[in-house]
Amino acid sequence: MNKILTGILIALLLSFNHGMAQSSNGEKPITNGNSIDLTENRLPELLRDVKVLLTDAFIADVMSDTLEVIYNLNRIFDLLTEADQYGEMDDEDKDEFERFEESLISLYTKRFTTLDKTDAALTAEQMRMDITSLSEPLEVEMGNTQFTVIEDRDGHIPLVRNKKVDQFITYFQTKGKRQFEIWLDRLDVYGPMLSEIIEECNLPPELLYLAMIESGLNPKAHSKAAANGMWQFIYSTGKRYGLNRNWYVDERRDPEKATRAACAYLTDLYNEFDNWYLALAAYNVGEGRIRRATKLHQTYDFWQLHSLPRETRNYMPYFLAASIIAKYPEKYGFYVKEKQKKPFSYDLVTIEKSADLTVLARAANTSFKIIQSLNPELRQSATPTESYLLKIPKGNKNLFIKNYNALPENERFAPQFVSHKVRNGESLWTIARKYRISIHDLVAVNKIRNRSMIRIGQKLTIPVPGMNLVSRPRSQMSGYNKITYKVRRGDTLGHIAEDYGTRASNIRKWNGLKYGQNIYPGQKLTLWMKRS
Repeated sequence: MNKILTGILIALLLSFNHGMAQSSNGEKPITNGNSIDLTENRLPELLRDVKVLLTDAFIADVMSDTLEVIYNLNRIFDLLTEADQYGEMDDEDKDEFERFEESLISLYTKRFTTLDKTDAALTAEQMRMDITSLSEPLEVEMGNTQFTVIEDRDGHIPLVRNKKVDQFITYFQTKGKRQFEIWLDRLDVYGPMLSEIIEECNLPPELLYLAMIESGLNPKAHSKAAANGMWQFIYSTGKRYGLNRNWYVDERRDPEKATRAACAYLTDLYNEFDNWYLALAAYNVGEGRIRRATKLHQTYDFWQLHSLPRETRNYMPYFLAASIIAKYPEKYGFYVKEKQKKPFSYDLVTIEKSADLTVLARAANTSFKIIQSLNPELRQSATPTESYLLKIPKGNKNLFIKNYNALPENERFAPQFVSHKVRNGESLWTIARKYRISIHDLVAVNKIRNRSMIRIGQKLTIPVPGMNLVSRPRSQMSGYNKITYKVRRGDTLGHIAEDYGTRASNIRKWNGLKYGQNIYPGQKLTLWMKRS
């Protein structure tokens, strides 16, 4: 590893050194029976922690520690998603938040080498931003510009070509070709399910391609605007259409539930504007902005609404270009594979209580990764505490029931919470350290918002950290020396791993650390170093 390069890059992007080995952050403990104000603005703390996670992700990437990279990036996306619960950002916080997102996108799309770019959670939005910035700023007026009608049937969205659409078609045929090929592969997987739901809702079949340009048909897609899932719902809109988010699940990432919610939202938009181009533009920028634009320009012709933001004016040409190519791929130079990927399919089993996904995967005779891919809405490595319909590989249901029922009760279920009664002298920091979890998780589970109070005698729900993928090793390892390392303030697993030339996932294995557990100053870790 080139540690000098790593250090320079991290310093340039993050511009500070703040460790995940949690130490006092100035929060005052509870004393004399009084409650305390946690913080008036926890966003700076969140930004510090996501930047630290990014440094660990980058170090893990340099060490080819893929599992650790994925864990840290997932934690980053979850924390960024929680930012909308922190209230309004001031200008300084907003600027820093946007700078960090730019750095994250740059690293994510260009620097990480261990990630499977076909499953990258940021590439769809980045591609749309790229194409917007690179395309020529043409002002298309349909009345004065020649255009070609590709398809215009009742019950369908009219597909037309003009100069702007042709620009985007050319982009997909050149610079964006590899990414578009990935989207076409995913169309084989998710297209049948999405098309069936769209048809059930009596909506135009071309709406399938809206999910393609929004997320690249990636259920875990994450955007700079904190939108999530295949249909890129922000939290408030998702909640309005029945998509829940809690400690365990984010239903915006559930392909089926999110598609039904998107169909309901698009139906409402079409009922308001009676025009699919305007309905889709409103999906991008919000119905209020479209109302104001149509009133200002005194027209319902999308192509005449020049006051719309550039991204929205490019949104329909982008959608039309993607739709036209997806409908006629061979005509535009995209080879149609004879052997297509299998459509998204699964069996459902009911899990009555919280259960670890590693246990469920073994019972289904499959891998943890496959269970995660079939259930992308799960935010933790366990199912919720209430009854949950788990998706497992199709054809494995009888085997799963047999294997799962054969397990002892104490192995089948995994309690994910304990209760803690706040005592005199305690703070969120001391409680989080006691249970080796992050303050962010403690706050999220207990729905503690800015300016909230904790008080002596208050009962807090403590989340039990997630999976332990591997057990502790034997007391001796042939060919290795055992080292005891005492954690210092500012340490992270990534930095310790870098210093000792190993992987963070190895340190977790050697010390039985679950994903989700924090290290803390004074903690003793066992390291095994190869003898020279």
